[in-house]
Amino acid sequence: MPVYTVHAPVADSADLAATDKFAFVRDGFHFWAAVASVFWLAWHRLWLALIGWIVLTFVVDFGLAKLGVGAGAIFSVDLVLALLMGFEAASLQRWTLSRRKWRQLDVVVADDEEAAERRFFERWTARHRGVVNDQRSIDRGAPPPTRNVPGQPFSKAPPLPQGGIIGLFPEPGGSR
Repeated sequence: MPVYTVHAPVADSADLAATDKFAFVRDGFHFWAAVASVFWLAWHRLWLALIGWIVLTFVVDFGLAKLGVGAGAIFSVDLVLALLMGFEAASLQRWTLSRRKWRQLDVVVADDEEAAERRFFERWTARHRGVVNDQRSIDRGAPPPTRNVPGQPFSKAPPLPQGGIIGLFPEPGGSR
């Protein structure tokens, strides 16, 4: 199932009236970014990435031609670069949004963008109205407890089973 990241402009992220500005970026392979990279980058207004893509392909093609590499090998390298663009297109979108001072609000798993929007806004409006279910009420900001800190729930060493060691070695320090 596709994963979407939700982004909003920093100044408008808490404003309900600015929800039309939220951007949903699907993670995964983007076919049209691989097939028509220049047009895809221009369509999504990724101008810096577009300039970088044009320079990269020109430098690679020109360099390989100067080295005397055949046309088939140059085409193969261009094909690999196109596949790389298809796989990294979402990362370029997120990078451009972060450069434009947008922040990531959430990660949503849904079948398509419409379902992702619906799922995100259900959670987002519930959170802003003060309705929180049990799963989101858990504080995930603190680090997990460790065994070396006195007073933590896991401060004691775990008990060994009656047979000694669990695993591939029957006794501690035994031969391997």
